[in-house]
Amino acid sequence: MAEAERIIGTPDTPDDGGEKAAAADAPGVSGASGADERGAVAERPRGKRRIAVLFAVAAFAYALDLISKMFVVARLEHHAPIKLVGDWLELNALRNPGAAFGFGQAFTIIFTVIAAAVIVVIIRLARKLYSLPWAIALGLLLGGALGNLTDRIFRSPGLFEGEVVDFIAPKGFAVFNLADSAIVCGGILIVLLSFRGLDPDGTVHKD
Repeated sequence: MAEAERIIGTPDTPDDGGEKAAAADAPGVSGASGADERGAVAERPRGKRRIAVLFAVAAFAYALDLISKMFVVARLEHHAPIKLVGDWLELNALRNPGAAFGFGQAFTIIFTVIAAAVIVVIIRLARKLYSLPWAIALGLLLGGALGNLTDRIFRSPGLFEGEVVDFIAPKGFAVFNLADSAIVCGGILIVLLSFRGLDPDGTVHKD
């Protein structure tokens, strides 16, 4: 009798192994705990490739630089500087054999090779580009690099040794052009995006 009451009054309950198995089979539970244990580093937002944006920004920056240099060579070169804001900002046409802002004037060929390498890297990176801010930043870099590389190739004194046309002359600062400005703005934007944890492929780092 006692044995019958014990059998009737004791409900069947899953053992610890069964509970663990059920928890493991529950949808989303094991994935979430596994992600917590591994410390999920990034998430990928949905989107599409931004190759068109990159090349559109690059084409705009390149065209603007090219047109401005054509105007400067035709109208300002070998003429007195044009004052825009008193003595603080003027247009003064100069030829620069060095890098941006007049640095490294003895390494023209080296800077030409570097600019060409940057262009190749950006084009290769475009295949994995899903981030709009990165597309804008790389587009500015690409357009600026193409602008100055065009001068290196086609301007005197010779192939791959051409001098870059600079004309924007703030007071107490180096003379530069629109290509230099695009490169600097693109570089600053890339630094900011990196600090925010955003990668070119759209991945956002949580840490």
